[in-house]
Amino acid sequence: MAYVSKRLRAVVDAIEHLVGGLGTAVLALGALLWTLIVGVACLAGVGLRAAPGALRAVRSVADRERARLSRWGTPIPAPGPVPAGLRAAVRDPFVRRELGWVTLHSVTGLASGLVGLALPLYALQDITFPLWYRLVPPELGAPGIGWWRIDGLSEALVVGLLGLGWLAAVGFTPALARLQSWPGRRLLPPPPGVDLSLRVAALTATRAAALDAHAVELRRIERSLHDGTQNRLVAVNVLLGAARRAVRRDPERADEILGQAQDAAEQALGELRTVVRGILPPVLDDRGLAGALAGLAGSCAVPCRLAVDVAVRCAASVEATAYFVVAEALTNVVRHSGASQVAVAVRRERGRLLVTVEDDGRGDADEARGSGLTGIRRRVEAYDGRMTLTSPSGGPTRMHVELPCGS
Repeated sequence: MAYVSKRLRAVVDAIEHLVGGLGTAVLALGALLWTLIVGVACLAGVGLRAAPGALRAVRSVADRERARLSRWGTPIPAPGPVPAGLRAAVRDPFVRRELGWVTLHSVTGLASGLVGLALPLYALQDITFPLWYRLVPPELGAPGIGWWRIDGLSEALVVGLLGLGWLAAVGFTPALARLQSWPGRRLLPPPPGVDLSLRVAALTATRAAALDAHAVELRRIERSLHDGTQNRLVAVNVLLGAARRAVRRDPERADEILGQAQDAAEQALGELRTVVRGILPPVLDDRGLAGALAGLAGSCAVPCRLAVDVAVRCAASVEATAYFVVAEALTNVVRHSGASQVAVAVRRERGRLLVTVEDDGRGDADEARGSGLTGIRRRVEAYDGRMTLTSPSGGPTRMHVELPCGS
């Protein structure tokens, strides 16, 4: 049963992959046709001004494919903008590889996407044909088999058996998905020698982000200790001094002051526990990521639907980052979104921990306006992860975070 469930999920993922690849294949076909038209116009000497725009269109479609493939496997870094000037653009190794990719993907991506989408539709149509064959005139035959006259249930059942064949063919959709992604995996990554320099630049940027996030976290802890716990402890010290002076003159007053000092000490301990939880929540050790997130969802002021599919524990730093992301995202939902409900989904897939938070609020969330989103992005990128925020005006707002967590 577990094998069937795993296989079914692989087929569903493959069909989703094929549909996404079909979309980029259509865009690639359009970019290829436009590039060919501009190339022919350049031979006539009238298309030189349009050539950089055509190459930028190819780069835009290629970046969409890079982002799509990165969501399904090893991330593919995107290059910078197309170099200014036609000569510099043509010499760019990324541009040459993208022109090869757009040619291949516009053919193979379109064909494999159409086949992958047609197989389950044909299977559903033929398997259910015995239920509605009477609605089709006998001389028209079965859908897609117009030459075969359907006179009764026996012929309709044969068509249903053909549908089972289509259903078996659906099992090959993962291979189709791999075929569709092959040109992108082959041609869209940086050329040899360029990948290392891009990786060094990315690591330099993420290291700087990690240092910034660490400094911000230290300032937050220092501010929490200074403004909260330290003031409480000073109050305890003052109250204890007052109680010591009053113990002989007015024992009842000393007892009242000691009670106040005890309350202040308890408040200081509570604030100290809050600061400690902000560093590494103990609930992660006690209850695991699923239990810790269930606590966040249960205490959220907006009704929260939680789905966690993480079979094994991740590294403590990964779980702490995921916990921080969900906690900060739910705080933003409560404070800023005006949402009536929020959904949190966490799952582990292909060596990455995927966290999605989606609400039905007013949308229009903007990192430039603060609200903790910049802090979330810095913390995620410091761990070499990725964060994607989609928040159109009117909603919904969807935040998707990917964190590497090993295979």
